[in-house]
Amino acid sequence: MPDDGAGIQLTVLGAAESADDGRLADFYTYPDDLQSCWVRGNMIASLDGGATDDGKAGGLAGRGDRAVFSLMRHAADVILVGAATVRIENYSGAQLPVAARQARQRRGQAEVPPIAVVTRSGDLDPSALLFTRTEVTPLILTSARTVEDTRRRLGAVAEVIDASGTDPNSAHPAVVLRVLAERGLFRVLTEGGPLFLGSLIENGLLHELCLTVAPILVGGASKRLVTGVGHVHTKMRRAHLLADDDGYLYTRYVRAE
Repeated sequence: MPDDGAGIQLTVLGAAESADDGRLADFYTYPDDLQSCWVRGNMIASLDGGATDDGKAGGLAGRGDRAVFSLMRHAADVILVGAATVRIENYSGAQLPVAARQARQRRGQAEVPPIAVVTRSGDLDPSALLFTRTEVTPLILTSARTVEDTRRRLGAVAEVIDASGTDPNSAHPAVVLRVLAERGLFRVLTEGGPLFLGSLIENGLLHELCLTVAPILVGGASKRLVTGVGHVHTKMRRAHLLADDDGYLYTRYVRAE
């Protein structure tokens, strides 16, 4: 049998240098002069491939992951997320410190990025933190079938938008991104969940994935990062790989063009 591994060269990745807070932000800048949406996914997984610990992604997070999570939010024009993740993780509006707000102003961004929620049903509680603990009005991107009902229930606390494509019963990810681009929200950060991330991948709309690997085993029947019915084979290239003293790995992979 041929030796498929013959001649392959592997690189030992070591801690040759460290990145302070200022340098770390450079690892998560978006491309310059965007005229359309650039979509970055940020997810976390256990060593054995689980996307949640006891039902929540937050159970996998560590100190470094929370810092990187914040940095990516600071860089984004909008935080895009599926409704199921909003409910499970009890999302509130983004909370940014003064220094991050000032940096955003210098870049010509709004001080605080809005949360944009994709939901075909519009089934969100108007008393949830998403609406009651936020400085910026959330965007609710829903289907043509439910948009009027959703406006009646949530119109006082959110901007409700029809993001249907050809199917009036769902919000299409390409239409969602078109809506965001029309508002000048080009630097998109999506935090899942698995079904919405899967729809972005299936439609060729995810430009990069930042995956944190947590040094934790969860076993059981934890969901994987991506779910859905579509199958793709999208090659990615490694942009960076970082590590911390707690054993977490921080990867960034960009779509290979």
